[in-house]
Amino acid sequence: MRKSKALFAASKKVIVGGVDSPVRAFRSVGGDPVFVKSARGSHLTDADGKDYVDFVLSWGPMILGHAHPSVVRAAEGALRKGSSYGAPTESELRLGTAIRDALPSMERLRFVSSGTEAVMSALRLARAYTGRELVVKFVGGYHGHVDSLLVAAGSGVATLGR
Repeated sequence: MRKSKALFAASKKVIVGGVDSPVRAFRSVGGDPVFVKSARGSHLTDADGKDYVDFVLSWGPMILGHAHPSVVRAAEGALRKGSSYGAPTESELRLGTAIRDALPSMERLRFVSSGTEAVMSALRLARAYTGRELVVKFVGGYHGHVDSLLVAAGSGVATLGR
């Protein structure tokens, strides 16, 4: 962990808190973050060459594991066409149609860039539809990096008994 510790110390001089998200800080569980060098399948390798089973999987969305060959091929093919347009694409329509077809009760959907944006959009939609201002959230749960939802956020395991 020597290299990870050195990278964390250097990172704290450049990035607020040394990490890009409070959930990555490891402070609440009494440790320092592991700096990842690479990953394949369900395994991560840190900057010191130590291998880990990745139980986090990017906090949820990495359902096929890291560097899955089909995903890598698809990403390479898409990147050859450009990386970010800031405009709608036919591929977006095809994916949206496939998702809606798989979930017949869904009328329409919206793609967003993060879980935080998804939660914010869902809250906005729910409040507009119901006319209500209050929402229910889990104490100790993480519901995205939204100010109003960060109240009492965090790992229940890390704060158990406090």
